[in-house]
Amino acid sequence: MNRNKQTELLGGIFTAIVLILLIFLSNIEINKLSYLETVASAIVNPIQRIGADIKNKIQGNSAYFSNMDNIIAENEQLRSRNSELETELRELEVIKAENSTLQEYMNLSQKYASYSTIPAYVINRDVSNFSSTLVLNVGAEDGIKEKMTVIADKGLVGHVISVSDKTCKVQVIIDAASTVSCTISTTQESIICKGTLENDQILRASYIPTGAELIQGDSVYTSGVGGIYPKGIIIGTIKDIITTSNITDRYAIVTPAVDFSKVDTVLIINE
Repeated sequence: MNRNKQTELLGGIFTAIVLILLIFLSNIEINKLSYLETVASAIVNPIQRIGADIKNKIQGNSAYFSNMDNIIAENEQLRSRNSELETELRELEVIKAENSTLQEYMNLSQKYASYSTIPAYVINRDVSNFSSTLVLNVGAEDGIKEKMTVIADKGLVGHVISVSDKTCKVQVIIDAASTVSCTISTTQESIICKGTLENDQILRASYIPTGAELIQGDSVYTSGVGGIYPKGIIIGTIKDIITTSNITDRYAIVTPAVDFSKVDTVLIINE
């Protein structure tokens, strides 16, 4: 009951206030009413501007976030395209390397057209003072046999010493256990070139005839003697002649034509 009375009392007070305001407004003159409108406008307009600014900012933020979504999507597309381009570039590099290898094979085949050859490339190498061997990607299934001669663009590499079904091992001429019968280009004198334990980048030429005149820069070729290497394949050039008290002990240092640390493409003479 008390709550109902309070409600009725508040309702009556509110009704009275509304009636008083209506009477007051009906008795206000027009110019005073204009004044009140001006005051109200002064109060309301800033509030409206603030509201409009807030609305614009909200709309601007919506556009900003919409643009951000577009930028993120574009970045994802660019990343995806960049990944595709990197893949294409790697594929082109592989194709370029393969073309380079094929070109080397072609050049080798033309240079050694007088020989029947099998192309191969190096898949492993062990070039040191104690052992100098290469492993090639061809084997018995490709017709490879022991003692076959291996050549590169610059000259003699070595010969096959072991064969598996799909690979073979080559002893290169700078191996300390390697021996090659050679001929000097200018004098046609016969010498023997061997690898050394001291230096895996040179050959030592010995058994030089006492009457032979060696000249720095002379080319050294295979002589065809010994049953392994065909005649006429370049081995290297004479770098130094080392004289001794006994002329029969003199020897020469020969720089190989082939850089064994870099050779990749070779031909195996199939005879």
